[in-house]
Amino acid sequence: MTNDFLQTPAVQTLLDRSAGIDQPGGDARLKAITRDLLEGLMATIIKHDITESEFWQAISFLQNGAQELGLIVPGVGLEHFMDLVMDERDAEAGRTGGTPRTIEGPLYVAGAPIVEGDANLTSDPDETGTLRMQGQVTGPDGEPVKDAILHVWHANSKGFYSHFDPTGEQTPFNNRRRIKLGDDGRYSFHSKMPNGYSVPPQGATDVLMQALGRHGNRPAHVHFFIEAPGYRTLTTQINFGDDPFARDDFAFGTRDGLLPVPERDGIDAGIVFDFSLQRATSHDEEEFSARARAEA
Repeated sequence: MTNDFLQTPAVQTLLDRSAGIDQPGGDARLKAITRDLLEGLMATIIKHDITESEFWQAISFLQNGAQELGLIVPGVGLEHFMDLVMDERDAEAGRTGGTPRTIEGPLYVAGAPIVEGDANLTSDPDETGTLRMQGQVTGPDGEPVKDAILHVWHANSKGFYSHFDPTGEQTPFNNRRRIKLGDDGRYSFHSKMPNGYSVPPQGATDVLMQALGRHGNRPAHVHFFIEAPGYRTLTTQINFGDDPFARDDFAFGTRDGLLPVPERDGIDAGIVFDFSLQRATSHDEEEFSARARAEA
């Protein structure tokens, strides 16, 4: 069987009807996207001679692994691909500069406490050392960004995030804060040292990674959103440059310019990292994406 089969009247009619092309209502853009997605899946079935059993095994995997889709999407590179797409669109529009964007991941929680000054992110005791991080948020001309809010979140020393911790040991918003910056755009915070982690053992993502001959490990890292009036909202994170998985992040979160090496003093560490924002060209660029996010 060849891809010519896709062009037969039976298949083309099926695609039109499945995507609602033959119906007057609905969203025209969604119809076109749905049709192309379905045709792409059908082409894959033909190209690889996928059997009925393999087809239903894949459906079963997706059904059983639905709760881990937030990990599977970055794990197979789709979330990083969206970053590459947005980078290319910026390049085509002549927009350059600024701190690189990178994946958000599925573990942000809305509504973290707003604090000012040298913020303490950690509300739970932990056995590891202290991370201190500081720097400045500037605009494209080096100007301090005023009225910025720096969202920060990271895992604890066991590699678990509050709100998602399977042990239930963390208090709400542990290692999560929104830091209101002053007119100088400077920030500083301290917290207990985050650790890298792996995807849940025997979970859907782990099963898929093993089947692909890959690991499911992330290096120690810290996530950030930065929002400020007149500037493009930035989604990014830093990976600890001395972590064994710093350049082998299963979620493809590693990007040049986002790999600071902590200055270590025993079990404590410090990082100085500055952020540079692009100016917004529309109000939409000052907003967060429409991604669904957890709330405490």
